[in-house]
Amino acid sequence: MDEADRQLLRRCRVRLVGELQVAELWDALLSRELFTRDMIEDIQQAGSGSRRDQARQLVTDLETRGRQALPLFISCLEDTGQDTLASFLRISRQAAGKQDPEAVKPLDHLVPVVLGPIGLTPKEQRVVKLEPSQPAQGNLTPVVLGPEELWPARLRPEVLRPETPRPVDIGSDRSHDACAPEKIKGHADMAYILDADPCGHCLIINNVNFHPSSGLSTRTGSNVDCEKLQHRFRWLHFMVEVKNDLTAKKMVAALVEMAQRDHRALDCFVVVILSHGCQASHLQFPGAVYGTDGCAVSIEKIVNIFNGTGCPSLGGKPKLFFIQACGGEQKDHGFEVACTSSQGKASDSDSEPDAVPYQEGPRTCDQLDAVSSLPTPSDILVSYSTFPGFVSWRDKKSGSWYIETLDGILGQWARSEDLQSLLLRVANAVSEKGIYKQIPGCFNFLRKKLFFRT
Repeated sequence: MDEADRQLLRRCRVRLVGELQVAELWDALLSRELFTRDMIEDIQQAGSGSRRDQARQLVTDLETRGRQALPLFISCLEDTGQDTLASFLRISRQAAGKQDPEAVKPLDHLVPVVLGPIGLTPKEQRVVKLEPSQPAQGNLTPVVLGPEELWPARLRPEVLRPETPRPVDIGSDRSHDACAPEKIKGHADMAYILDADPCGHCLIINNVNFHPSSGLSTRTGSNVDCEKLQHRFRWLHFMVEVKNDLTAKKMVAALVEMAQRDHRALDCFVVVILSHGCQASHLQFPGAVYGTDGCAVSIEKIVNIFNGTGCPSLGGKPKLFFIQACGGEQKDHGFEVACTSSQGKASDSDSEPDAVPYQEGPRTCDQLDAVSSLPTPSDILVSYSTFPGFVSWRDKKSGSWYIETLDGILGQWARSEDLQSLLLRVANAVSEKGIYKQIPGCFNFLRKKLFFRT
């Protein structure tokens, strides 16, 4: 295996180890003579003999095989029904400039091409040579490709037209390159490949009505948010499921059930939580959201349900969390700047916060993790509707500022911009609203750009 294929395998190792179904590969690997039976037995005994250990050893040993090892391995994946992984590797290899050997024809099978007047046959052909001293003017003798015995005998020079001017190089100004996003989308090292259809699951937890003992008010307008996001994420090729009015325990149960599903054939995963929220002790992700019973679940716990241990079939794939809830009870009055938008003058008369006072004591039924030994998160993005510690505003008729803006930005720009650019647009638009101020933000641990499928 050449160095380019080795580098590709190393870059794709996390996804391969997370998704590879090794038990289905043994016969295919033997039939294509990629590994011997003894080598396969060694792989099967690797580590604890688990699927993950076997996959890790298989990828390591694959680097030691011949030059055709990677194309043959991709064929084995296709033979065993692991088409998503095979397609991912094939596209990544093509993006790296590699070409399948079957597509390259041997030179001895090529028919010589004659550039010149039409109608000449090989019987009439002879060698035509240019003298070195002959001036290069408008009438040029045509170039002949092919064996010397097939060169034409009588050729009339043809006038070569001036070459079409090449486009002007715009240098480093990428804003003029309309094809730049498309180039990035197809490059597996720069952007997540989201070509599965459906793209993945989207779980929306919509808490509107809270138990009287919780002391939490009804979240009027949240159903508007929920309907908008159902439509939007279906448009983005997600399978959308909605869970309404869940207690804290039922929220955790719904998330765990989703994590236990098989996501191997899918490319992405989304969680949206619409609820009241508060500050919370944390090590990784701030904030918590309330169940309808008034018990809180930390954002940190929600995210870590989908880590590599809890949900291995999402390993190496983007996991997105959108949180419409308050981060605390502070109200931001903003600070004076030169007015750039009329939105800042809008009335707040029909808006209310999703805030609940932060309590460190025994209020929550779901105890927040004080110590975490979870692995470092990767391929995760958590988008918050507001800055930690501050309220998040929701209109009783049109829904929350954050969700309304997010839906509009996705609808207008998701075809051409990556997720981080979209969220910057959301943050800017929300920051211009209302008398009280709000600005969304995110914790981004994605490794690549993410372009939604539209």
